[in-house]
Amino acid sequence: MTAYNISRKTIVAVLVATIAALVGRSWLEVHLRQTGINLTTAADLSYLVVPPILLVLLFPLWKTEKQFLADQFQIRDLTLRLIGRAFAIGLLIRILWWSQVVAGGSFGFYSSKDPDAIVGPIFSFQCAAPEIVFLGFVVMAMIVPLIEEITNRGFFQTALYRRGPVFAIVVSSMIFAVFHRIDAWPTVFLIGLVLGTQYRTTRSLWSSMVTHATVNGLIQIDWRCLSGQWNPKPDELPLLVPGVSAVLVFVSCLPMLLFLLHKMATEARKSPR
Repeated sequence: MTAYNISRKTIVAVLVATIAALVGRSWLEVHLRQTGINLTTAADLSYLVVPPILLVLLFPLWKTEKQFLADQFQIRDLTLRLIGRAFAIGLLIRILWWSQVVAGGSFGFYSSKDPDAIVGPIFSFQCAAPEIVFLGFVVMAMIVPLIEEITNRGFFQTALYRRGPVFAIVVSSMIFAVFHRIDAWPTVFLIGLVLGTQYRTTRSLWSSMVTHATVNGLIQIDWRCLSGQWNPKPDELPLLVPGVSAVLVFVSCLPMLLFLLHKMATEARKSPR
């Protein structure tokens, strides 16, 4: 990837346009909910206005930065090996998240304060209507990764490289987290570090975008299809079997994720690009 000098004017324009698009999306979401559309569907439908708003507000930018954007998506960089590893990284991220949830519940770190909460565990798998699931995947696993990778990794992280790669990855991950729910900031920040590392080492947006799409796609399966209740009673804690098992899964998957990132970095250094 050629070294690009992303100006402060460009970064301010991208930031302002992103905020404006999200404000417009929030207004539309509230309006849709007032018409009787449920929260999840309203959130998905409202996000469809984000791409056209960004295209209109940043139209001059798309013209001046077209070479930069084209270099982020070189077809020759989209290999089966890259797709496979990026998908595996996304899958490992989701397994790590679930393992810490199970471990946290087993050892009492996550618990419901509702005395009438269902103890469980009770889980069922039944997807919503096909059109709802399809809409969720289009928005969250296709549109969102594309927009967020272009803005956060492509523009913000590239602009921050002048202060060093570590600084760029950390700060762009912080910006990435801020545009999500507050309770999700720690998780999103850590995911941002992984995505930022992928972008830095592979020198294109393909890897981080595939991983981002994988994570979001798996989250959609949880949200649209999985239903569960599990609230262990305090006097039953700790639950050693599920807790220890979850910890073992976590400590097994983390080195695998780091290994894949290391392999990407090693191969990128050997690449003539």
